[in-house]
Amino acid sequence: DDVPGLPARRAALRLLDAVLRRGEPLELALHGATQGLPPADRALTHAIAAEVLRHLPDLDTLIDSATRQILPPDAKARMVLRIALAQTLKLDTPPHAAIATALPLVDGGPRKLVHGVFGTLTRGAPDLPDPPTLPVGVAHRWAAQWGDAMPQAAAHAYGQRPPIDISLRNPEQTAKWAETLGGTSFAPGHVRLPSHADQGNVAIPDLPGFAEGAWWVQDVAASCAARLLGAGEGRTVLDLCAAPGGKTMQLAAAGWRVTALDQSKKRLERLSDNLTRTGLTAEVVQADLRAWRPDAPVHAILLDAPCTATGIYRRHPDVLHRIGPRQIAELAELQADLLARAADWLAPGGRLVYATCSLERAEGEEQGAQFLASHPDFALLPTTAEELPAGILPTPDGWLRTLPDTLADAGGTDGFFIARLVKNAN
Repeated sequence: DDVPGLPARRAALRLLDAVLRRGEPLELALHGATQGLPPADRALTHAIAAEVLRHLPDLDTLIDSATRQILPPDAKARMVLRIALAQTLKLDTPPHAAIATALPLVDGGPRKLVHGVFGTLTRGAPDLPDPPTLPVGVAHRWAAQWGDAMPQAAAHAYGQRPPIDISLRNPEQTAKWAETLGGTSFAPGHVRLPSHADQGNVAIPDLPGFAEGAWWVQDVAASCAARLLGAGEGRTVLDLCAAPGGKTMQLAAAGWRVTALDQSKKRLERLSDNLTRTGLTAEVVQADLRAWRPDAPVHAILLDAPCTATGIYRRHPDVLHRIGPRQIAELAELQADLLARAADWLAPGGRLVYATCSLERAEGEEQGAQFLASHPDFALLPTTAEELPAGILPTPDGWLRTLPDTLADAGGTDGFFIARLVKNAN
């Protein structure tokens, strides 16, 4: 690896293999793929892999336009060309540097082919379409569920950097923080920061209010789940699958006595750090929800269930390549189990909010309908427009569903499904 920059490209090759062949989440695979690399190389590895994943169908169209025989999808030559082209077209790497670090990756392989295809393409001043093309399977699946306009809106959102939203510890200071940070607000307790271009490269922890715990980063759609439980007034709430803690902090700030439960020790450390920084309190429990139970019935439960996370595809482009019908079906089964289990822990008259950051009906609307059909002691407590941030509306059925066109003119939101259920009081 004596070519400068080669270790980061080797790591990007390993990382993309982990995501595309083994189906591992990008953020989880990053650690293994970049072992021993300095932070700058880790960041470059992540940037290369993310750009390849975001533009994969379009990179492949370019590559196929310059080869006599179509390369197999998993051919190393194809992957190396994707890496070289993504750097040149999206990361401003000069072509000579991109190819110098690409050729050693095909050692013992078709170096001539890679060199020839890359040279042919870069001489033609290629371009990647804006917005990027969604993977075919994803576009078909979403069109079937939501209509043809939805994948178009999703592709448009995919081409934009998602905005940064923050939730405030004290919603009464919304106007103050919107002014201080130069942001806009859709609801009390929420501020959307100005777009990245306006902020320059300011790191989040360096912004006013972060160190003293006045706020935390949380997408406006994600913030709606805790919003729907209202003021706690000292009552008990379980925040299930709680880490990294945005909803836990919202609930604690709204006066709930929170028990925050999660399986991941590492993610709970982040939650505890966040609580310390904001000065908010919650009982933190590391446990598997399928094996744990509370000592007594509780007044409210927020279940932010494990899901495919297709709703956060803008931030995690790997989900569009890893998630298909099998993963959706497996997770929908797990969600149904967790929902039924949590429902038993609720006191009569208590409220259960079920949420997923998914754009799949099987993890949202269908899950809610199946639960109500099998739990006659529960009813839907419809969400109202007055409870929600400006520009986000409940469905006619009373669910909350955000899609790629939600708040599109203001930077969009993550894709979420949220249902508020109430247990019969008698």
